[in-house]
Amino acid sequence: MLWTIIAILVILWLLGFSFNVGGNLIHTLIVIALILLIVKLIF
Repeated sequence: MLWTIIAILVILWLLGFSFNVGGNLIHTLIVIALILLIVKLIF
């Protein structure tokens, strides 16, 4: 389940980054995905 959320956030980040929409929200998505990934790997 968590891997699916991480994948969706990364895909949304790539799409937003490609089309330059969302401003700082796009970078917030990748930060959230990375935090979830780190939490998943630690626990």
